[in-house]
Amino acid sequence: MAKWVGRCPECGTWGTVDEVAGPAAGGSAHRAVVPSSPAVPISSINPDRTRHFPTGVDELDRVLGGGVVPGSVSLLAGDPGVGKSTLLLEVVHRWAQSGRRALYVSGEESAGQIRMRAGRTGCTHDEVFLAAETDVNTVLGHIEAVQPSLVVVDSVQTMTAGDTDGVVGGVTQVRAVTTALTATAKSSGVALVLVGHVTKDGAIAGPRSLEHLVDVVLHFEGDRNSTLRMVRGVKNRFGASDEVGCFLLQDNGIQGVSDPSGLFLDDRPNPVPGTAVTVALDGKRPLIGEVQALLAYRPENAPQRRAVSGVDSSRAAMIAAVLERRANLKVSTTDIYLSTVGGMRLMDPSSDLAVAMAIASAYADLPLPASTVVIGEVGLAGDLRRVTGMDRRLAEAARLGFTEALVPVGCGTVPKGFKAIESATIGDALRSMLTIAKRPYDNVVTQLRRDGSSNDVDDVDNKWL
Repeated sequence: MAKWVGRCPECGTWGTVDEVAGPAAGGSAHRAVVPSSPAVPISSINPDRTRHFPTGVDELDRVLGGGVVPGSVSLLAGDPGVGKSTLLLEVVHRWAQSGRRALYVSGEESAGQIRMRAGRTGCTHDEVFLAAETDVNTVLGHIEAVQPSLVVVDSVQTMTAGDTDGVVGGVTQVRAVTTALTATAKSSGVALVLVGHVTKDGAIAGPRSLEHLVDVVLHFEGDRNSTLRMVRGVKNRFGASDEVGCFLLQDNGIQGVSDPSGLFLDDRPNPVPGTAVTVALDGKRPLIGEVQALLAYRPENAPQRRAVSGVDSSRAAMIAAVLERRANLKVSTTDIYLSTVGGMRLMDPSSDLAVAMAIASAYADLPLPASTVVIGEVGLAGDLRRVTGMDRRLAEAARLGFTEALVPVGCGTVPKGFKAIESATIGDALRSMLTIAKRPYDNVVTQLRRDGSSNDVDDVDNKWL
């Protein structure tokens, strides 16, 4: 039975209990509300109302699916100093050059600092507006006053909502700030890009719900010791979420790399032992990479050393064991050093065969021809397995001038003028590698015999045998 209560039974405070009308007897607790706009058939909605507008940075547009969508919210996260601010300053500059207005809001730097970077990178334009603010309500006021079509907030962890409790960068504050900015973007149709910090584990700092609130999530990756940077799509409501964009960060700014395969190849006039070229698939993008191996004989009873850079160390150890057990290569008596060129990271199992061939090439001191690529996964039984996207990998290799590939059986469609050498096991692949590697030697012997130089033929035989 309902009765009057003047004091809260929990805390004992007077006058804090409000009277709330309950549902009528026999009635429902929920009441239907007339919608402001009726539901319509999906076929009657014009798809052109939500279309991409290019930012002018081609590699970023590639990851975004063609550009930014009005009213969308994108989150760009990355390590400190990787170049997020430099990239977004280039974006707003290109946006302004196309005749549109952009607003860059920074909570980490002053307007003077941003102006200095813009002068160094050549990103100054009258339609780029700068504001150094940390209060989200003030930022909303800037958006209303400037009326931009693109807004960059750097970063969301530095913004505060005055009507919300919690510390700056905390879960409550980040959620409140993102909610307020997202609501403004949806209501005004302005494209919004948020910069996010990452933790030491590489995850986006803040609540997990932050990634659910936004439309696009991008990760900006790069090694401090390399100029190569990659923007990787993780979530995209307006396009594919497995695209990758490549950039070079330099002193005078950042520039996109439309054909990054050359960055991962060692430019040398002649092939050398211990190298193998593969084609990795990063998202949908095929990238040519080179694996280098060096074997050094170790003193007796000394522990074996394996130094790996750019390759999964556990898979490298597994491949060395497969070569030892299934191919009778005594690599356990040597120290093994593996590396990739240009800071490329080959974590895809499709690079297993390239690692194996690089080790075998170093072991036999036989170089593979520069026109050969190696693609395939190696199993513990010594079998070779097909990998996904083989058609795209071979097409990319053919486009860059390679003429043959050492691959598992059943590789699929081969480009015209391209030769696929198929192998079922690691032993078959090693025999094929010896045939390919000794081809230049056979050509030299044939030419010497044709010229009647028998002594030179003996010298070549002694060198290779």
